[in-house]
Amino acid sequence: MVDFVEIVVEAGAGGDGIVSMRREKFVPKGGPDGGDGGDGGSVVLVASPALNTLLPFRYRRLLRAQRGRHGSGQEKQGGRGSDLHVEVPVGTVVRKCEDGDDTTTVELTRPGQALVVAWGGRGGRGNKRFATPTNQTPYLAEAGQAGERACVTLELKLVADVAIIGLPNAGKSTLLSVISAAHPRVAPYPFTTTEPVLGVASVGWRDMVVMEVPGLIEGAHAGRGLGDTFLRHAERARLFIHLLDGASPHAVDDYQVVNRELGLFKPELAEKPQVIAVNKMDLPEAASNFGAVLSALEAPGAAVYAVSAATGKGVPELLEGVATRLPAPAPQEPVDSQPVLMGRRPPERSPPVVSRDGDVFVVAAPRAERLIKRSDLRRWEGMAQFLREMRRLSVATALEQAGVQPGDLVRIGPVELEWA
Repeated sequence: MVDFVEIVVEAGAGGDGIVSMRREKFVPKGGPDGGDGGDGGSVVLVASPALNTLLPFRYRRLLRAQRGRHGSGQEKQGGRGSDLHVEVPVGTVVRKCEDGDDTTTVELTRPGQALVVAWGGRGGRGNKRFATPTNQTPYLAEAGQAGERACVTLELKLVADVAIIGLPNAGKSTLLSVISAAHPRVAPYPFTTTEPVLGVASVGWRDMVVMEVPGLIEGAHAGRGLGDTFLRHAERARLFIHLLDGASPHAVDDYQVVNRELGLFKPELAEKPQVIAVNKMDLPEAASNFGAVLSALEAPGAAVYAVSAATGKGVPELLEGVATRLPAPAPQEPVDSQPVLMGRRPPERSPPVVSRDGDVFVVAAPRAERLIKRSDLRRWEGMAQFLREMRRLSVATALEQAGVQPGDLVRIGPVELEWA
C-alpha cells in the first residue's frame, strides 16, 4: 500500500489583459476596448470513498491546472481556466512540505470534502480598465498573475470502525479472513502482513469496517519494524480488538507491550476502548493458559473472549461484544459545498520593495511587474502613463526613499528603464 507521497501542485496563471483601441469604419477614435484576461484554474483535492491508496500519485507527481485565456479586443474577457479536481482517499492528511508546524495541515475525513491546495492566478486587466476622464487612451495593460506552485505531502490514515492489533503471529490475518471477505496473506511466521488490510464484518443488520494493523513490536512507536507507519492507521479506529496468542507463555506481557507502544506513539490511542481476544484456543497450550490470562486481564468493564480464528470457535460471541461496545461515531456536519482553503490566496497587492544590484535599482512589486510586461512603452504616452501609475502604486515613493535620481537605471521585472 502506498500511504505517503510528495507531489508538486501548480495552479494556472491568469490570462493577460491587452492594449486595444476600437477601430471601425466611421468610428476613427472609438477609445480603448482591451479585455481582461481570465483567472487561472486552481488545484483542488477531493476526498473519494472509491480510493484506499495513494498509488496513483506514485506515477503522477506534478498536478497542473489550466491557465486562463488572454483578453482580446471589443472588451472580450478571456475564459477562466478550469480547476483541476483530484480525488484522494478519505482519511488523507495534507500538509505543505516547507512548513514545519501543523498550522497548514488539513485532514480530509469525509467523502466529498474538498481542499484548495494551489490558487489560480488572477487575470490581468485590459487597457479599458485604465481609462479615466483625464486619460481616455490608455496604453497600459496587465499580465496575468502567476499561479501558485507548492510542494504538498499526502499521508493516508485509513478510516475504520475497528482495528485488530497485537504482536506478530497472533493470528490477526486469520481472524480478519474469518469475519470478513478480505483475503490477507496467512502464513505461520511473523510479519506475514506488511501493510494494513480492510474488511467488512456483519453483525446482524450492522456492518463494521475492520482493519488489520500489521504486527507491532517493542519500539514500534519509534519506527522499529515500521511500527510508526502502521500505528498512524489505527488513529481513526473507534475500538481495538486486542488479539493475544493464547499459546504464548507471555500473553499478559505481550498485552502490556502493545498497550505501552500505543501510549508512547500517541497517548489518546491507549485510551481507546478495547476488546481482548485470546486466540488459538484450539491448541492445548492456549486452553491451559487461558485461566491465568483471564485472571490477570479481567477487570471491571473489561471484555475478554476466548476464540479460535482457525476453527471459528468463539468468533460470533467476539463480534457481538465488539458491536455492543463500539462507540457511536462523532456527529459530522454536512460537507460544505465550498472547498476548504489551505492558506490564504496570494495578495493582489503588496508594498513595493527596492534593492540595489550595483548601480541598478531593483523593484519587487508584483502589480508593477505585471503592468510593465503588457504596457506599450514604445509610445511616449504609454511611458508617461506607466510612470504615473508607478506613483499611484507607491513604487515611485519607495524608489525616492531608496535614493533614486533622474537618469538612474531601474529594473522592474524583465525591463530596465531610465528613471525620469
